[in-house]
Amino acid sequence: MSQVLINVRIYDYHNYIENGYIRFDQKILEVGSMDDFFATDETVIDGKGDLVMPNLVNGHTHIYSTFARGMSVKFAPKDFQGILDDLWWKLDRSLDTKMVYYSGIVNAIDSLKSGVTTLIDHHASGQDILGTLESLRSAVCETVGLRGAFAFETSDRFNVEECIDENIQFMTRHQTAMTRGHFGLHASMSLSEATLKKVAKALNGKPIHIHVAESELDQIDALEKYHERVVERLHRHQLLTPKSILTHALYVDDDEIDLMKKNECVVALNITSNMNNGVGLPNVMRFKQAGVPMIVGNDGISSTVATEYLYLLYTMHHKAGSPLAFDLNDLKAIIAHTYTYANDLFEIKLGRIEKGYEADFMRLDYTPPTPMHEANAFGHVFFGLFHHLKPKDVYFGGKHTLQDGQVSRQLMAHYQEAHQYADLLWKTIKNEEDNNES
Repeated sequence: MSQVLINVRIYDYHNYIENGYIRFDQKILEVGSMDDFFATDETVIDGKGDLVMPNLVNGHTHIYSTFARGMSVKFAPKDFQGILDDLWWKLDRSLDTKMVYYSGIVNAIDSLKSGVTTLIDHHASGQDILGTLESLRSAVCETVGLRGAFAFETSDRFNVEECIDENIQFMTRHQTAMTRGHFGLHASMSLSEATLKKVAKALNGKPIHIHVAESELDQIDALEKYHERVVERLHRHQLLTPKSILTHALYVDDDEIDLMKKNECVVALNITSNMNNGVGLPNVMRFKQAGVPMIVGNDGISSTVATEYLYLLYTMHHKAGSPLAFDLNDLKAIIAHTYTYANDLFEIKLGRIEKGYEADFMRLDYTPPTPMHEANAFGHVFFGLFHHLKPKDVYFGGKHTLQDGQVSRQLMAHYQEAHQYADLLWKTIKNEEDNNES
C-alpha cells in the first residue's frame, strides 16, 4: 500500500512547495500542493509543516576510520606521510573482517542520523583483505539498509594480488541499485610500476577510486621516480577510465586537469579533511572552468556531508579573498553533480522530490524565522540547517528507517557491540607501538 506525507514544505535544491504532499511507495508517485490533494486508500502521515528534502550522498569516505574516534596513538608527524604513518596506516593494517563489519554498522547508523543514505567508500585493512568489501556491504546495505559503493585501496603496503582479486570479485558480483563497486587504489606514491601494470591488465575499463595529489608529496614522488606528474602517470597506464573518482586533487596542474576532463573523471572534494591535515585546498574554480565534474565527500572525518557544503563555500571565499568568487549557485551545482554521479553509478534517480525518483527523503523540524520561498529556500537551508542537520525522520526506498531521530533497538544493539571490536583494535595498535619501542 502506498503512503502519503501531507502538510509539508518541500525543497529539493530546484523546486519549493510551501504546503504540499508526497505520495510514495518505493518510489515517489506524486508530488503536489495541498490545494490539489485528495485522499485515497493509503496511509496518511501528517507532516505538520516540517521541511522535506532529499537524502544526502557521501561521495568519498573511509568507513573504517570510524574506529579512530577517541583513539590515542603516538602522533608526531612532520608532513603528510607522517600523518599516514603515525595514524591511518597504524589503524588500517590492524583491521580484520569482524572489525570492518562493525565499523560499517557504526558509520552507517551515524550517517543515517545525519540524513546520508548513499555512501561511496574507499576501504583498507591489513589483517584481512579478501572478503572485507563483502563484510562492509553486509553491514551497510543489509543490516542497516543503506546504499553503498565499495572499493579496496590497492597498495604496495598490502598483498597486491589479493587487493586486485577483492576489487574485481566484488565489482563483478554486485551490480545492483543498492550496491556497486569501484577499483580502489590508494595513491600514486604507494603504487609501483609493477602494481599499476597488474591493475591495468585486470581493470577492463572499470572506474577507479584513488587519492590524487592530496599533498605535494604525491607529486614529488611521481616526478622524482617516474619523471611525470600523478595524473599523467595514471593516464600512461590507461587507468583514467570514465566515471573514475580522483579524490582531493589539490596539487594538479592544467595539463592534468585537461586529462581528467578528456577521460571523463570526477574530482571528490573533501574540504574538512584537507584543512585538518593542513595540506591545502583544491582549485575548485579551475575545475569548474575546465568542465571537470566535482562531487562532495568527507574523507571519513565524520558521518555528515552537510558541514562539507558549509566549509566548501567558506573556504572558497577565503581562498579567493572574496565572498563573490564562489556563491550558493556554484555550491548547488556541485551538490547536483554528486547526485548525478550516484544516479549514473547505481542506475537510479536520487536528489529530487519528483515523480519517478527514489523515495529517499528526510523530514526536518524547521520553522523559518523569516519568509521562505523558492528564491531564497537554499539560503534558509544553508544558513539555517546545514550547521546542525539532524533529521527527525528519514525514508529510504519508502521505508521509515529513522523515526524521531532514532533507529530500531535491534540496530542500536549492533551499534553497541562495536565497542568491544574498537577496544580490541586499539589494544592491537598499542601492542604494536610497544613492541616497536622495545
